[in-house]
Amino acid sequence: MPDHLHLFLSATPQWAPNQVVGRLKGKSARQLRQEFPELLRMPSLWTRRYCSTAGNVSSETIRRYIAEQTTRD
Repeated sequence: MPDHLHLFLSATPQWAPNQVVGRLKGKSARQLRQEFPELLRMPSLWTRRYCSTAGNVSSETIRRYIAEQTTRD
Protein backbone atom coordinates (compact mmCIF):
# COMPACT_ATOMS: atom_id res chain seq x y z
CA MET A 1 0.00 0.00 0.00
CA PRO A 2 1.65 3.25 -1.08
CA ASP A 3 0.73 5.27 2.02
CA HIS A 4 1.67 2.68 4.65
CA LEU A 5 4.88 1.36 6.10
CA HIS A 6 5.10 -1.98 7.85
CA LEU A 7 8.13 -2.78 10.00
CA PHE A 8 8.57 -6.00 11.88
CA LEU A 9 11.00 -5.20 14.69
CA SER A 10 12.44 -6.91 17.68
CA ALA A 11 13.76 -4.94 20.65
CA THR A 12 15.03 -5.68 24.11
CA PRO A 13 12.47 -5.42 26.93
CA GLN A 14 14.12 -2.23 28.22
CA TRP A 15 12.61 -0.37 25.23
CA ALA A 16 8.86 0.20 25.25
CA PRO A 17 7.26 0.00 21.77
CA ASN A 18 6.40 3.71 21.81
CA GLN A 19 10.05 4.56 22.56
CA VAL A 20 11.32 2.49 19.63
CA VAL A 21 8.79 3.97 17.22
CA GLY A 22 9.35 7.49 18.54
CA ARG A 23 13.06 7.25 17.83
CA LEU A 24 12.48 5.85 14.34
CA LYS A 25 10.01 8.60 13.50
CA GLY A 26 12.20 11.34 14.95
CA LYS A 27 15.39 10.33 13.16
CA SER A 28 13.67 9.60 9.86
CA ALA A 29 11.76 12.91 9.93
CA ARG A 30 15.00 14.80 10.58
CA GLN A 31 16.81 13.05 7.72
CA LEU A 32 13.91 13.47 5.29
CA ARG A 33 13.66 17.19 6.05
CA GLN A 34 17.40 17.61 5.48
CA GLU A 35 17.18 15.86 2.12
CA PHE A 36 13.86 17.43 1.06
CA PRO A 37 13.64 21.02 2.42
CA GLU A 38 10.08 21.42 1.11
CA LEU A 39 9.02 19.08 3.94
CA LEU A 40 9.93 21.80 6.45
CA ARG A 41 6.57 23.44 5.68
CA MET A 42 4.71 20.40 7.00
CA PRO A 43 3.90 20.49 10.72
CA SER A 44 4.34 16.71 11.02
CA LEU A 45 5.54 13.89 8.79
CA TRP A 46 4.02 11.04 10.77
CA THR A 47 0.65 10.32 12.33
CA ARG A 48 0.28 9.78 16.06
CA ARG A 49 -0.62 6.12 15.59
CA TYR A 50 2.50 4.13 16.01
CA CYS A 51 2.34 0.37 16.43
CA SER A 52 0.76 -2.85 17.48
CA THR A 53 2.45 -5.48 19.57
CA ALA A 54 2.51 -9.15 18.71
CA GLY A 55 1.33 -10.58 22.00
CA ASN A 56 0.86 -14.35 21.57
CA VAL A 57 0.91 -14.31 17.76
CA SER A 58 3.75 -16.16 16.04
CA SER A 59 6.37 -14.37 13.98
CA GLU A 60 5.25 -16.30 10.91
CA THR A 61 1.68 -15.05 11.32
CA ILE A 62 2.92 -11.46 11.42
CA ARG A 63 5.15 -11.95 8.37
CA ARG A 64 2.24 -13.46 6.45
CA TYR A 65 -0.05 -10.56 7.45
CA ILE A 66 2.49 -7.98 6.24
CA ALA A 67 3.08 -9.86 2.97
CA GLU A 68 -0.67 -10.04 2.32
CA GLN A 69 -1.02 -6.27 2.72
CA THR A 70 0.78 -5.70 -0.58
CA THR A 71 -1.51 -8.09 -2.46
CA ARG A 72 -4.88 -6.77 -1.19
CA ASP A 73 -7.23 -5.17 -3.71
